[in-house]
Amino acid sequence: MIASLFDLTGKVALITGGARGIGLETARLLGQAGGRLILLDRDATALEKACASLHDEGVEAVPFTIDIAETDALKPCFDAVEARFGRLDILVNNAAVVQRHPATELTPRLWRQAMAVNLDAAFECCRLAHPLMVDAGGGAIINVASIMALSGGGFYPIASYHASKGGMVNLTRGLAMEWGGDGIRVNGIAPTWIKTDFNRAFLESPGTAERLLASMPLRRFATTRDAAAAILYLVSPASSMITGHVLPVDGGYLAH
Repeated sequence: MIASLFDLTGKVALITGGARGIGLETARLLGQAGGRLILLDRDATALEKACASLHDEGVEAVPFTIDIAETDALKPCFDAVEARFGRLDILVNNAAVVQRHPATELTPRLWRQAMAVNLDAAFECCRLAHPLMVDAGGGAIINVASIMALSGGGFYPIASYHASKGGMVNLTRGLAMEWGGDGIRVNGIAPTWIKTDFNRAFLESPGTAERLLASMPLRRFATTRDAAAAILYLVSPASSMITGHVLPVDGGYLAH
């Protein structure tokens, strides 16, 4: 009975930013739960390496090299998923960019870059996933937001990330309300800092770790497994009555 709560056998899952970090670890867990995987990433070399490593662990994944900021390129990707699998059950919007610049130095180009990847592409993936999920009898969408989407931060300037991830949080709520009747659950997670290629250099800069860890009651950074496990829960039968929520994976940071 316990195993059935997390059984994804036969479910088809598409994960953006799947070549590394949270995306790759999510692929690993969803695959181990029986999911059939499609991984999107703009880094073809990293994507090939990721799929090879999953294969060695007994998890099969189909790679799709794409820059999701080019939203016109997403439709052919979803068409290919439909042609190959005939369905889509799970979407994980994980790909992101971060810009640590003072707001006064955020040019329109940088601002649009953050919105294009973090918010525009996430919405377009949701929109394209909708008819496939309806045809499959329902589905689950996860938007990977951030603690910065639910707080002012204050440790460093990151306005474009705040805005784009904050938009993702309310997109999650809005789509959950709109698509609940279609059997589609829409949730999100809000991870704290994780030492991935995405931000490792920043977190390892002198004094940074100590300052950030002091803000979290659990006094440790999250791991990709922490985030991926939360995603597994939210796409599995175990969370079948949960929609419209963003689950902090934050060591207590947002309890302040």
